[in-house]
Amino acid sequence: MQTQPMASHFIGGKYVEDTAGTPIDVIYPATGEVIGRVHSATPAIVDRALEAARGAQAEWAAMTGTERGRILRRAADIMRERNHELSVLETYDTGKPYQETSVADATSGADALEYFGGMAATLTGEHIQLGEDWVYTRREPLGVCVGIGAWNYPTQIASWKGAPALACGNTMVFKPSETTPLCALKVAEILHEAGAPAGVYNVVQGLGDVGAALVSDARVDKVSLTGSVPTGRKVYAAAAAEMKHVTMELGGKSPMIVFDDADIENAVSGAILGNFYSSGQVCSNGTRVFVQKGIKEAFLARLSERLGQAVIGDPQDPATSFGPMVSERQMEIVQGYIAKGQDEGARLVCGGNRLQRDGFFLEPTVFADVTDGMTIAREEIFGPVMAVLDFEDEGDVMARANDTEFGLAAGVFTRDLARAHRVAAGFEAGTCYINTYNDAPVEAPFGGVKASGVGRENSKAAIEHYSQVKSVYVRMGDLEAPF
Repeated sequence: MQTQPMASHFIGGKYVEDTAGTPIDVIYPATGEVIGRVHSATPAIVDRALEAARGAQAEWAAMTGTERGRILRRAADIMRERNHELSVLETYDTGKPYQETSVADATSGADALEYFGGMAATLTGEHIQLGEDWVYTRREPLGVCVGIGAWNYPTQIASWKGAPALACGNTMVFKPSETTPLCALKVAEILHEAGAPAGVYNVVQGLGDVGAALVSDARVDKVSLTGSVPTGRKVYAAAAAEMKHVTMELGGKSPMIVFDDADIENAVSGAILGNFYSSGQVCSNGTRVFVQKGIKEAFLARLSERLGQAVIGDPQDPATSFGPMVSERQMEIVQGYIAKGQDEGARLVCGGNRLQRDGFFLEPTVFADVTDGMTIAREEIFGPVMAVLDFEDEGDVMARANDTEFGLAAGVFTRDLARAHRVAAGFEAGTCYINTYNDAPVEAPFGGVKASGVGRENSKAAIEHYSQVKSVYVRMGDLEAPF
């Protein structure tokens, strides 16, 4: 596959290059090889992208919702038709196995485009009768939106942010992570091919300085970020200074509670999906796995058996089920946490080592006998490291599960559905799971509480974050005044 893009940026309906920008090498995580190069956006490129988005916004907003929706749905169809090549590119971009990208990345991006494409025509106001007077409301776009993506799901994030923004009549400038710059360009290309006017969806590459320039620009009305909590705090503060609308989908240290009565096989499946899918590089992962003491050893034994069945290898091979970390730096960060876990007295059940092969491969790693104060139980690792903690009863585990600055996700495994709903209600988290983990259909809101974010992505809830309501009061009779 050709992994070198036609140019670094996609602006005004075409690829654009400016080699004066800082070079950014695209590195294939499975081998460590450079497979492409893009250039960070110069101030001229940032200006060009924002002008393109601003120039296209009025025309796009003036189209009917049906017309905008038809284009989004057409883009969804194109994305599905090209799922194989998009999945191969995603694997080159991120290192995630094709077994995963072929079912979870472009497909979920297409789902978002289709869902919001279908919703676009329904975005209407309401009529409020007040005697003979009345009020009507108009749902209007915000204007120019900036999306800033993370490196773990580049196609999905570009679509999750773009689809509701465009459905509401906004235009977008999207900056992917500098670690995974390839896939968002294809999203922009497909949207333009589907009929989106030039400038409706633009992509610029860059490091943190480019993101800062976009967020602080007066032409931007909305900022949506997927990233870490420290980055989110900076972006949120910069956006707030300009009174911009924001959506922040940030990190987590989510709890997964496994009660004695849980089906162990299902609980182990949930723990694997919540810790080792995408090599653990998922913000909502349930990395604090609280297992009730009665089944702890049985749970650990079955978990170890299942992890031994992971197929680690060439991520382009459909048989491979576990791939490398996204970068050497991220691998080194995770290795540091593994060392801290051992130093602080956690019991290493399995894994913990770098594989002796090219690329950035770490073994799936499980620690048991973890206590709440240990570093691996407090900080987001963003890698294939699971911390298993013991607990005695529901009251104790709920207090401990919620004792964190994060609140993105949480899960519970139990056959007692009354307890399951009680626990879900008690979680201080925005996205919760019962007897499953990390399901993220576009129909359901996704987002966090506390330090894990502001606003919601997906579902009807996202419309509220990409539009605003205008009220119009209509007086039918004469108007009185005091003088």
